[in-house]
Amino acid sequence: MPSEHELFQQRLDKRARLLEAGDPYPARVRRTHTTAEAIAAFVASGEAEGAVEVSVVGRVTAQRMMGKAAFLDVRDATGRIQLHFRRDALANYEDLSLVDLGDFLEVTGTLFRTRTGEVTVAATAWRVITKTLLPLPDQWAGLKDPETRARQRYLDLLANERSMTIATQRAQIVSAVRRFFLNRGFLEVETPVLQDQAGGAAARPFTTHHNALDRDFFLRISLELHLKRLLVGGFEKVFEVGRVFRNEGVSFRHNPEFTLLESYEAYADYEDVARMVEALISGVALEVLGGTNLVHADSPDVSLAPPFARTTYRAALIEHAGIDYRDYPTTEALAALAHDRRVPIAEGASWGTILDALMSTFVEPKLIQPTFIFDYPTALSPLAKKKVDDPDTVERFELFALGYEIANAYSELNDPVDQRARMVEQAAKRAEGDDEAESMDEDFLIALEHGMPPAGGLGIGIDRLVQLLTGEHSLREVLLFPALRERPRDGTNIEGTPPEGQ
Repeated sequence: MPSEHELFQQRLDKRARLLEAGDPYPARVRRTHTTAEAIAAFVASGEAEGAVEVSVVGRVTAQRMMGKAAFLDVRDATGRIQLHFRRDALANYEDLSLVDLGDFLEVTGTLFRTRTGEVTVAATAWRVITKTLLPLPDQWAGLKDPETRARQRYLDLLANERSMTIATQRAQIVSAVRRFFLNRGFLEVETPVLQDQAGGAAARPFTTHHNALDRDFFLRISLELHLKRLLVGGFEKVFEVGRVFRNEGVSFRHNPEFTLLESYEAYADYEDVARMVEALISGVALEVLGGTNLVHADSPDVSLAPPFARTTYRAALIEHAGIDYRDYPTTEALAALAHDRRVPIAEGASWGTILDALMSTFVEPKLIQPTFIFDYPTALSPLAKKKVDDPDTVERFELFALGYEIANAYSELNDPVDQRARMVEQAAKRAEGDDEAESMDEDFLIALEHGMPPAGGLGIGIDRLVQLLTGEHSLREVLLFPALRERPRDGTNIEGTPPEGQ
C-alpha cells in the first residue's frame, strides 16, 4: 500500500496534469440546480428521460469505473446525486482517471432514472473545480478519534452526519432564541468585548494590551454591567447574544470562550423572568425539535413542558446533602464540613466558594428534569436584590437540567449604596487573593447613581442550552472549534486516553 507521502505526490501529479488542460480551481462555476432541486425537478417533470437539463456541483463521495462507463456520486449541502459518464459521449472521459474521492466537480447533463431506481445525471460536460491533495476519512468507518474530530472539525463534519446535524441545530436554536426576544419587544444590542473592568460574574478574566492607548484591557466575562447601563439610559427591554471569555479550566463542561445570552427587562422581577424562561426553552424546543419531550440514546429522557420543578437553594441542599448552610456561618466551619464530606476546596477559598462546591457536588448532579433553584445566599450574588424579609438571601434563581446549569437570573440590585458596599466587599476579597471575586467598576456605580429602574435580568449559556436540546454530554460536541490543549506529544488525545488503535 502506498505511503501517505506517495499518495500526496500522486495527487500532486494529477493536479499538474489537470493544469495542463485548464484550471482545476476556477473562480466561477455554473450551477443551475442543487442536487435536491435537480431530483425534485426531474420528479416534477413526470420523469421524462432527457427532458430536464441541469448543471450540478459537489464533492465526489463514490466512484465506480467500468471501462466504457463510470458512475460517480457527488454531494452538496442539500444531498447526493449520482452521475453517469460514457466514453463515447465525452471527449475528456479519460481525465476521470485524474479524479479522486474528495474532489469537487461541475457536471452538466440530462436526468434519467436507472434500473435500480436512482435519479442520475447523464453527463454531457464536466470538469474538476477543486483538486484535493489529501484524502478524506473513510465514509463507512467514520471519524471516531476525539483528538482528530476536535482539531480537524471540517473532517468530522464530512465524516459524521451527527456532527453536521448538531451544528445545524445550534444555528437554528440561536435564531429561535433571537426571534423569541424580538417578538417580545426586546431590542438586540452590542456591548464592548474589550472592557476597563471585567465585571458581572465571578470569573478570572483574560488580559490584553492596546498599543495605541498603551493600556491594558480585559476580555469581557459577562454582558451584564453594560446592558444595565442601557436601562439607566432609558431602554426598557434589551438583550445580547455574544461571546464571553473566562480564564478557567478546560473540560467537557467548560470552554474559555463561550456564547452567552443576557436579557434585562425594566419593571420585571425574577418571578417574571422564570416564567419567561419556561416559555423560551419550551418554545425553542418546539420550534427546532418539534416537541418538548427529549429522548436521547445517551441521556435520560427530559420533559421541557412547563411548569418546571421549583425549590430553594437552602431546601435543595438540605434534601440532597443533609446540610443547612445556616448552621455553618463561618468560613472555618464550612471548610471543616467540606473536608469531612471529602469535597476538595482550594486553600483560602471563601465561604461562598466552599458553599458553591458543596452545591455542585451533592445537589446539581441530581437535578435531571428542569428545576429552578430559587433564593440564593447573598454572599453568592453581589448583583442581586435582597429579599425584603430575609437580607441574607437574594432574589435569584438558577435553572438546572441533566445535572448542569442552564440559566441564571436575578431581581437586579438597583440601590447604588447597597451595590457600592457589595462591590467594596468583593474588591477586598480580590485584594486578599480571590481572583474570581467581582471587580470594582466605578463607572457602573456612577451610572447606577443616576437611577436604574427595578428590573429582571437573565443569563443563559447558549452552549449549555444546545447540549440540553441535543442530548450531548460534552461541550466540545456543540462547539465547532473548541479550545484545546497543546497537541500532546505522548500519544494521548484531548480526553487523556490513547487514540484508537493504540
